Amino acid sequence: MPEQSNDYRVVVFGAGGVGKSSLVLRFVKGTFRDTYIPTVEDTYRQVISCDKSVCTLQITDTTGSHQFPAMQRLSISKGHAFILVYSITSRQSLEELKPIYQQVLAIKGSVESIPIMLVGNKSDETAQREVETKEGEAQAGAWKCAFMETSAKMNSNVKELFQELLSLEKKRDMSLSIDGKRSGKQKRADKLKGKCSLM
Repeated sequence: MPEQSNDYRVVVFGAGGVGKSSLVLRFVKGTFRDTYIPTVEDTYRQVISCDKSVCTLQITDTTGSHQFPAMQRLSISKGHAFILVYSITSRQSLEELKPIYQQVLAIKGSVESIPIMLVGNKSDETAQREVETKEGEAQAGAWKCAFMETSAKMNSNVKELFQELLSLEKKRDMSLSIDGKRSGKQKRADKLKGKCSLM
C-alpha cells in the first residue's frame, strides 16, 4: 500500500514506562489504562485539517527498548515531527532521550525547521518527582525545541501537546478541527499564518 503524501507523521520516542502509549491513547481514544504493556510499535491515525483540506495525522508509538535500532532509524527518517517523552519521576528517562535526539539530528541534518516537543509526563506524581520543570525547560532550550509537562492519567495538557506540535509546523497550516466550526478564539488564531488549533 503506497504511503499517502498528505500523511503527517508524528513519532513518539522515550524510555520504557514513561507513558508514550498512554499519551497517544489518551489523545486518540480518550482512554487511560493503569497496566503497563510494552510496545514494539503501534501506529494510530486521526484525520485533521491541513491547508484548507484534510490529511491524516499518523502517530507512531515506538518501543521503549533499544532492541530495534533499524526501526528507530526508519521512524526518524520518515517522521515529520517528534515527541520526546520522559517521566518527571525518572531522571534516567530524560538521559535516555539524549542519544535519540542526537540520532534525529544526525538523520535529519538539522532540527531547526522540524517540530520537536520535549515532554515531561506523569506531572500528577509530584511526590515522586526527580526532574524539576526548570530542568526540562533548560534541556528543551539546549535542544531548541518546545517543552511541556503532561499527565496522561489526569488528561492534563494532552490535547494541548498535539496542538502545540502542529503549530510548530510552518510548512503547512494544520488544525485538529475538521468540522468547519470556528470559535472566536480560533478565528483569531487562524489569522496568524502557520498556526494550528484544535477544538
